[in-house]
Amino acid sequence: MTAVRATPQAMQENKAAEIGEDVYAGFVRSLFNDPGILLIGAFCHGLIGILVYFTSGHPAYLALAALMLAAGLYRYYGIRKGLRIGSFETYEQAKKWERYYLVGGTIQAFFMGLFCFTSIYLIPDVFGESAAIAVIMGSTVTIVGRNYGSKTMVAVQAFTVVLPIAVGLMLKGHLGDFILGLYIVPFIFIITRMASHVRTVLFNAISERKTAARLAERFNRALNTMSHGLVMLGPDGKVVVGNAEAAHLMSLRSPDQLLGRSIHSLLLRGVAGGMLAPKDCRYVEAQLTRALREGRDRKVLVSFSNGQHYEFSAREGNQDLGVITFEDVTARVEAEEKIRFMARYDSLTGLPNRAYFHELVGEAMASGSRDRLCALAVLDLDDFKSVNDTLGHPVGDGLIYAVAERLAAVAGQGVNVSRFGGDEFMIFFDRVEDESHLTGLLDQIFADLQGEVDVAGHGLRIQASAGAVLSRVDDTDVDAMIVKADLALYKAKELGKNNWRLFEAAMDAAFRNRQLMKADLRTAVEGKALRVVYQPIVAMNTMRIASCEALCRWDHPDLGPVSPSIFIPLAEEMGIISEISTFVLAAACAECAKWPAQTSVSVNLSAKDFRNRDVVQKVRDALATSGLAAGRLEIEVTETALLDDKSLTRQYIEELKQLGVRIALDDFGTGYSSLSYLHKLPLDKIKIDRSFLMDVTQNKRSLDLLKGIVDLTRVLGLTVTIEGVETFEQLKILVHSVKPDLVQGFLFGAALSASGIETMSNVTWPFAAELRPAAKLATP
Repeated sequence: MTAVRATPQAMQENKAAEIGEDVYAGFVRSLFNDPGILLIGAFCHGLIGILVYFTSGHPAYLALAALMLAAGLYRYYGIRKGLRIGSFETYEQAKKWERYYLVGGTIQAFFMGLFCFTSIYLIPDVFGESAAIAVIMGSTVTIVGRNYGSKTMVAVQAFTVVLPIAVGLMLKGHLGDFILGLYIVPFIFIITRMASHVRTVLFNAISERKTAARLAERFNRALNTMSHGLVMLGPDGKVVVGNAEAAHLMSLRSPDQLLGRSIHSLLLRGVAGGMLAPKDCRYVEAQLTRALREGRDRKVLVSFSNGQHYEFSAREGNQDLGVITFEDVTARVEAEEKIRFMARYDSLTGLPNRAYFHELVGEAMASGSRDRLCALAVLDLDDFKSVNDTLGHPVGDGLIYAVAERLAAVAGQGVNVSRFGGDEFMIFFDRVEDESHLTGLLDQIFADLQGEVDVAGHGLRIQASAGAVLSRVDDTDVDAMIVKADLALYKAKELGKNNWRLFEAAMDAAFRNRQLMKADLRTAVEGKALRVVYQPIVAMNTMRIASCEALCRWDHPDLGPVSPSIFIPLAEEMGIISEISTFVLAAACAECAKWPAQTSVSVNLSAKDFRNRDVVQKVRDALATSGLAAGRLEIEVTETALLDDKSLTRQYIEELKQLGVRIALDDFGTGYSSLSYLHKLPLDKIKIDRSFLMDVTQNKRSLDLLKGIVDLTRVLGLTVTIEGVETFEQLKILVHSVKPDLVQGFLFGAALSASGIETMSNVTWPFAAELRPAAKLATP
């Protein structure tokens, strides 16, 4: 294999690569420092040459003196030139000027070595020999001190200056001189090693400084790009480190202006700028100082006058250094306040919600005299559901907002107003003198609520009901007052709405009785303790029972028979009306299956039944279980069921019709849109409400209206039943003038048991003979 030898240039480039181009350039730059020493050296060398000339008298020394002086001056002016125009920023520039430096240094070293060799060997002179050795040995110090930055220059000068002395001594031929020459040779290597050591030490120092500078730069960059402000305090409590964010907060131009300041002086800048109150300044300083003293984290939230919020954190560091950081938490504080507001206040009206109202009232009742009177009122808008159903929820929300605005005007010292949800509001009066005082307050609130409000172009009249309770603080709590106020509200609505009632003990008793009755009703439904009776429906052409309406009855074990007008609304309120409907439907189908074939049964299903598709399956199961022919079952539908969801109700009615069941519209004429159902729904019969029959015997107009309704329904092919027939005169009018298909009422007796209907099914009513000529009744 052929060995590849590195060129001096390549070795130099490798060297620069090892130590780094910037360090190499720095070493080369050091060669051109302090050129004045070279000027002194040049004159000293020339002077020594002249002295040797005088002692020896040989002109060669005079020439050598001139050459050493000239070489020194040449090198001096060369270095001055390098300082004046030289650039050492890049590796190429540094390499160029190092070569320039080597030329002058080599020339000067050569003439000095020549002077030594001449005085020792070529033209021996005792003084010249001593002078040469003294000067050269003294100059070796400058070889290391001045030229350590260039390894080449050190080697050249060491060999060029020291080697001629050693060679001259060894050539003199004396043993002592020879040994002395050999002794001087190692100085060449000592000089190069010393220079190398100096260079290594300086390189390490430069490297450490660069590392420290990089770390300082990174630390400075990290410190000044933090979103947090930071100051570090020395043992004397003065700032030794600060970042840009901290300077910005303190309205300082740079972090350097933080240095040397105390926490007190920094906080005072905030006070002077009007951003921080003096008392807040003292509080923050005390908290931070305490945290630093105790050596544990402590956070302090400070709100400034410009709306910003900063959170300060203090902790004790190492070597008695304390660190204080702070960050702008304005967004977080605002978000927390928004969440807190949303958790406490109603989003539509801005009034306190149920939970926060409960908290506020609880706090108010817990403070102050326990003997004082306080009051709570529950206010509810009358018929608010109809506003949502007819005009839409946005209009309903607008009405709620308008009411809230008027009630909010009442709120103030000692009065809290809340929206509990929906259309329900609460008002708490912390201090009430007596009942008359409360009456005046509530009467004024109701007076202020009166009038119309414009909501999205709709003129809506505000009408509300309220219930109130007056109690001594020591004798009640918030929940108890709400319950009693609700009872009073219920009573106000029961008595006609648009008014308010004050709670009375009797209301509580009635409420408890109502709750007990609900529990008993649930037990009766679950235990099938209800019974079914049947009100006859009589055919006008035969005066016999053609059908009957199944009615539910409840015999309470303690109270006796309970009116349907009481327990049916209770069942609807409890949500168990469908269970009752199912029970009545099953019982009616089972009993009707035992009756003569010409007798059918009618069952009234609730509005809740028609909100569920199970209504069709419920009827199908009742028919299948009882074996009753579908044509003998009639389902009565109320307008309430039709109003909830017309399209879905129509779908269920059509599915029932497909089973063969007949459909009747109950209480016809009581709803505002009854006529629209006559051609939209697949009906078989209508049952005209009893209200049309009340004064038909005295009022011709009522009679004409009744006749018109019957004629209209006949044109549409519907069977007509008139309810509420109670007198014989009413029956006569119906027979002579109205001529309905069927009649129903107390004239034909009270509701019968199933066996009673079976017994009476083939019986003609006694007064049929009196009506026969007019009615042309069919012969039994």
